[in-house]
Amino acid sequence: MQMTTSEIRTAFLEYFRSQGHQVVDSSSLVPHNDPTLLFTNAGMNQFKDVFLGGDIRPYSRATTAQRCVRAGGKHNDLDNVGYTARHHTFFEMLGNFSFGDYFKHDAIRFAWDFLTKVLQLPQEKLLVTVYATDDEAYGIWANEIGVSADRIVRIGDNKGAPYASDNFWQMGDTGPCGPCTEIFYDHGADIWGGPPGSPEEDGDRFIEIWNVVFMQFNRQADGTLEPLPKPSVDTGMGIERVSAIMQGVHSNYEIDIFKTLIQNAAKIVGVTDLENKSLRVIADHIRSCSFLISDGVMPSNEGRGYVLRRIIRRAVRHGRKLGATDTFFYQLVGALVALMGEAYPELKSQQPVVERVLKLEEEQFVRTLDRGLSLLEEELVRLGDVREIPGSVVFKLYDTYGFPADLTADVVRDRGYTIDEAAFQQEMEKQRERAKDASHFAVDYNKQLKIEQTSDFCGYERTIANTTITAIYLADQLVSTLKDGDQALIVLENTPFYAESGGQMGDAGLLRVGDALFAVTDTHKIGQAIVHKGFVEQGSFKTGDTVEAIVDNTRRNATALHHSATHLLHAALRNALGEHVAQKGSQVGPDRLRFDFSHFEAINPAALRQIEQSVNAEIRKNVLIDTQLMSLDDAKTSGAMALFGEKYGDEVRVVKMGDFSTELCGGTHAKHTGDIGFFKIISENGVAAGVRRIEAVAGEAALAHIHQLGEQLDEAASIVKADALSVVSKIRQMQERSRLLEREIETLKAKLASQAGNDLLSQIMQINGQQVLVAQVEGVDAKSLRTTMDDLKNRLQSVVMLLAAVNDGKVSLIAGVTADLTSKVKAGELVNLVAQQVGGKGGGRPDMAQAGGTDATALPGALKSVQSWLEERL
Repeated sequence: MQMTTSEIRTAFLEYFRSQGHQVVDSSSLVPHNDPTLLFTNAGMNQFKDVFLGGDIRPYSRATTAQRCVRAGGKHNDLDNVGYTARHHTFFEMLGNFSFGDYFKHDAIRFAWDFLTKVLQLPQEKLLVTVYATDDEAYGIWANEIGVSADRIVRIGDNKGAPYASDNFWQMGDTGPCGPCTEIFYDHGADIWGGPPGSPEEDGDRFIEIWNVVFMQFNRQADGTLEPLPKPSVDTGMGIERVSAIMQGVHSNYEIDIFKTLIQNAAKIVGVTDLENKSLRVIADHIRSCSFLISDGVMPSNEGRGYVLRRIIRRAVRHGRKLGATDTFFYQLVGALVALMGEAYPELKSQQPVVERVLKLEEEQFVRTLDRGLSLLEEELVRLGDVREIPGSVVFKLYDTYGFPADLTADVVRDRGYTIDEAAFQQEMEKQRERAKDASHFAVDYNKQLKIEQTSDFCGYERTIANTTITAIYLADQLVSTLKDGDQALIVLENTPFYAESGGQMGDAGLLRVGDALFAVTDTHKIGQAIVHKGFVEQGSFKTGDTVEAIVDNTRRNATALHHSATHLLHAALRNALGEHVAQKGSQVGPDRLRFDFSHFEAINPAALRQIEQSVNAEIRKNVLIDTQLMSLDDAKTSGAMALFGEKYGDEVRVVKMGDFSTELCGGTHAKHTGDIGFFKIISENGVAAGVRRIEAVAGEAALAHIHQLGEQLDEAASIVKADALSVVSKIRQMQERSRLLEREIETLKAKLASQAGNDLLSQIMQINGQQVLVAQVEGVDAKSLRTTMDDLKNRLQSVVMLLAAVNDGKVSLIAGVTADLTSKVKAGELVNLVAQQVGGKGGGRPDMAQAGGTDATALPGALKSVQSWLEERL
């Protein structure tokens, strides 16, 4: 049965929907609040906290089609992408998940039924593996599903099988893990390769298509395995591999999506050989680059942005290898959107952003690519028969021309060269911060503070509440009491304190029990608990105390005004600049707001003024800021914008400000837009490729900013003796007057230099029949010294000169030699003779050289030494 990739994706999600699973949207390729990952690389990433018991969902079964990238750290497949049948930087992982609901029996049954009944794959074509000691899974496959013993392979500790391998999955050195069962597809005896676990397992005959992980344990840093709260299931099925099977091909690059992308790439770069592996590279890389950019990653020199830049540059290099002479890579985005935009609407909405970023990055790289390739070609010629490129050369290509080591290796691999990777890494140690690897993201999250308690937030409508202390943490340890001066974290049963989220700063305030006071300096969330960070001002606190929780209302209100202003700013930017504008980050506090957004050039002052006026116009309308709770699907249907990097539950808050702005937001807001009072943009600048930043103030902070500007304007007016309205014209008059005076000074200096030249003529001496002038010139600077020397050379025609001047204790030197004498005396040697004696050095051409020095007291003696030096040469 033939099926397109899109049909397989839909069939998978619909099958598991029919089995009681919640269809959950793919999460971003940038993992939300997870420092252990460079990119989302598996379907279970977004559910990790659920598996660990730190996140509670309203469903216990889920299914996803998750976009994934593996192109950094231990998942660096760049060298192989395009050259093997199944290596990709970007891929889609279909998965079904159980959070303490079903376990091995149902997980195995679901996988088998989907493959054999929905996709109608022949059972005899399927082979399964189990962990060697997992007798339960073996029994399910053999006795319940009916797979014959010769098609079940135990993998792990050699029990019952002639092969030894690994079939125990874990996320990393620590974290959720458990035994696996995998399903392989047999492509037939005419394809080389052996079953899993055999010496020939790397062949292409038996291809893994589904991995089912029985999540039972949490591995600690010392290697011990602790049972998870509830045994769960995590599965993954690569859609590209299944598509190859359903479409009757052996290579992922022959499936419908890649065929279309390859054909488009060939047309754009003007080649006809569709088997060229460079086309495969380009087709793969356009997917990873486009999805990364649509998820907010921008090319840079570190972290995720650096990985993106490497992938873009590798694609561009392969395009040039095919003969592309103009920017081409961005032109593939439209074809990709046509193929995958329906399944991933964010890709479609971000198409203009993706195209612009890719084009700018390619233009920037092409400017240095040819020069880098020329350098490499020169090095290959120099190496002769040597086939290893030195690490120093690889590093120079990286440091000067932006060639990552794997790009250099990729350029020369077809010509039989390798690179000295070890030597390159030694060079890179000096600049390791420029190429942060996935290991920089690795942490042992078992060491992070874990709080079992939960808290309810009651602060949308009130800022004071009576509540109970449910937990106290002192130096990350659970304690029962606090004394005066202790710095601690307090968890309350319910709280009016807003925990930092969505860019909004956490609340501050007080917790009070009688005369005892705990100053809350910040509020944030850990797991399901709202944590109040601060210190005991006086008295003592203990678990179980009933406390009065009092939010700093002035601070809360000022923060809320800035948050509401941020929503209006976002809408105004989209109206003025285009719908490609999307929030890339924000910080909202009581004093100001910061808003990062996608855009590709500085906003001109007129447009910025229009945006500011648009926000203030909405403020003056004084419309109700309406907040409603609704399902995530209903919110998206209503047109509410979801913000970049945010993690939403199934029920969300929709904040609506008239017809101007509708966004998903869990923050606190003003009651009416008019409460904001006034909005003022302070600055606009770039923070990354394709990302701009606006800083602004609202409410009292905006008025304070205007008052400060007014005071500075009044002070400036006073200094220039003008009023506020005429200060600009007065400053312009002063600038023009200053320019006229500077020109007069330059004219006078030239006259002085000419006069100095006349005075110096009397100091000319003869050495062996040649004119020589060695003198200190008074009252001139370095620039005038050069003018004096040029004037004298023109007048004397044949001369050797060394002139010096002293200004503010620093020595300026200049040597001049006419062309007829440069074979005997070099100006550079002459000037350095003197410079070395006055604590300096210099250089220049044989006919003119300059130098400086710091020891003016040594100048007279240094000038005297010139005569004997010249006598030897003339």
